[in-house]
Amino acid sequence: MGFGSYDESEQKDQNVDTDDDGAVNVHEKDHDGDVEFEFDETEESLIDRLEEMKGGDDED
Repeated sequence: MGFGSYDESEQKDQNVDTDDDGAVNVHEKDHDGDVEFEFDETEESLIDRLEEMKGGDDED
């Protein structure tokens, strides 16, 4: 398979003792709401600022 060499006997019958109480719950902080952004600047001024950050003086 190309994942390197290993002894398959080491991979057989592995018993792992896990503590589910100490496990991380990845869904603990789920957010089901909406996010909205409001900008005080125009689209053109934001594009100009982006060009300044990129260091370019080119305009369309």
